[in-house]
Amino acid sequence: MSNEEIQPDTKDWTWVLSQRCPECGFTATDVDGPAIGGTVRDLTPRWVSALHRPDARVRPAPTTWSTLEYGAHVRDVLRIFDGRLELLLTQDDPLFENWDQDATALADRYDLQDPLVVADELADAAEVVADRFDSVADPQWDRAGRRSNGSEFTVLTLGQYFLHDVVHHLHDVHG
Repeated sequence: MSNEEIQPDTKDWTWVLSQRCPECGFTATDVDGPAIGGTVRDLTPRWVSALHRPDARVRPAPTTWSTLEYGAHVRDVLRIFDGRLELLLTQDDPLFENWDQDATALADRYDLQDPLVVADELADAAEVVADRFDSVADPQWDRAGRRSNGSEFTVLTLGQYFLHDVVHHLHDVHG
């Protein structure tokens, strides 16, 4: 199983903030900020279950990540977006550090990780980010920050964008 057969994703997925995702059906504008934490908690058991499947390490095709690889990615998404949310809540107009998800997948050998360990780590990271979203006070939902490519996010749109990733990849693994 080689990560090198996967083509890097070069899409700018910020379009999901304004339109329904045709692949997974997620509509960001349907998600209210205060619901983000609870939605993450609702999705977590489905991820844990998927990672416990006997075929979690098996790629459905050479160029498609396995459930394990998607799970490791989502675990890291949960951690990265928790850090970005913390920046938005504690700094004025923070600039988010770049994260190369494909380089991380290769460097951390997502394909060789233990699916049961990843399931536990994903559940832990989900609880942390869900708690942080639950802690957002009403006036904080409009606090803004930026990615290095200039894309601007508020706490709300960051949460909606992040949630799409969790939902979309759950769709990818039929979770």
